[in-house]
Amino acid sequence: MATTRSITAAGLAAAVTAILAACTPGSDSAGADDTGSAESPDTVSTEVPDEEVTLKLAFVDGPEMVDELIAAFEEEYPQVTIDPQFTEFTDYVASIRLNMTSDTAPDIAQFNVGAMSDLIASGHLLDLDPYSEAYSWPEKFPPVGLEQLTADDSGKVYGTGSLRAVPAGMSLTGVFYNKELAAEAGIEVPPATLDEFEQALETAKEAGQTPISIGALDSGGAHMWAALLNSMMPVDDYRAWVGGEPGGSITGDDALAATEKFTAWAEQGYFNESANGTDQEASTAQFVDGQSVFLMNGNWAAAQVANEMGEDAGFFLLPGLEPDSPAVGSGFSVSYAISAQTEHPEAAAAFLDFLASEQAAEIESQGGFLPPNVDAAPAADGVLGDLNTEFARVVEADGLNVFPDFSAPATYDAMSSGVQELIAGRTEPAAFLEELQGIRDEHHAE
Repeated sequence: MATTRSITAAGLAAAVTAILAACTPGSDSAGADDTGSAESPDTVSTEVPDEEVTLKLAFVDGPEMVDELIAAFEEEYPQVTIDPQFTEFTDYVASIRLNMTSDTAPDIAQFNVGAMSDLIASGHLLDLDPYSEAYSWPEKFPPVGLEQLTADDSGKVYGTGSLRAVPAGMSLTGVFYNKELAAEAGIEVPPATLDEFEQALETAKEAGQTPISIGALDSGGAHMWAALLNSMMPVDDYRAWVGGEPGGSITGDDALAATEKFTAWAEQGYFNESANGTDQEASTAQFVDGQSVFLMNGNWAAAQVANEMGEDAGFFLLPGLEPDSPAVGSGFSVSYAISAQTEHPEAAAAFLDFLASEQAAEIESQGGFLPPNVDAAPAADGVLGDLNTEFARVVEADGLNVFPDFSAPATYDAMSSGVQELIAGRTEPAAFLEELQGIRDEHHAE
């Protein structure tokens, strides 16, 4: 996404970038032409050649997780050596297009929608459909995770076309809750409907508690707004808008009602005081310190919550309008694409396939992510167990929605500042949605 790290990071950033860099393309590359672009071969092999290969790995976050994934992969493929290289996130986003179109393009790079959609259109990313079929990736990765990484040849419309990357660790946002404070206020958790959750916020307020903590200084406010969209806007309508389908809109009645509810909750004092001056890290600290009944955040906060609150914390998805509404939540993945210029497509594809293994699932889980292979997720108790259960529900319902800033590269800044304006009562919901729609439409008209 345009700013995947910005919208999913807090403490532990929910983005790990991998770049496996090779030498200048040679005769056994994946068919690169003089522009560096290439078509995916019709037939591919899942056999990694016996000759020794050295691949460079550059990444932005999670060094311990990356080191462990590398070690586990190298143990399975001793002929492949991976040399990790750290890159700051802002430097990566600014430089990845240049790197991927250079004579020394990386073999594998974290897929970033805003930075890399142009690389799809220019042919610098390998079409992964043949490898997906050869490795049976639809059976190993959650379909919704692969759908998020499928795009047409323009690189602007998602959910259709060819597979461009595979997930390496999933994320999910939702509501953490303090069991002790909820019991003191007489709140039953988890709620079965959105109305029940709204009543819980009101009950907490009447009990003199802060109902819910959000970190709107960065992206916590946007997570709260997106959660309301998930609860109140049909999945197909949301995906048509965010995925770039012709006619997709965020200005309809359902999105407006969700945005009006977000504004009403701010007006009624359900959010933490000074939410606009609080980031996700601080909002999580407030929650674990017992200063709010609920917290809107993502899986990257779960380890801190579990460590500091133990069995006194839980997690649930913001519920839908009806008790039997399908499970829907916002999330994306650390994901990896292969350069069209790679000299070692078999080794690169083997690394991507390894990310769905049980070994990788254990490492990904310890790194703070939800393993894309749900069946391989290690058993967990407490809030971490709740998180795994809710993620499995979302996968089962095909209900994982990408974050709103997937709609266009310029959406994130407008969305973040607009959410703050909504909280402060300085803009109207309809005006906020019209601005986001305009940015999205302008992007697709280019």
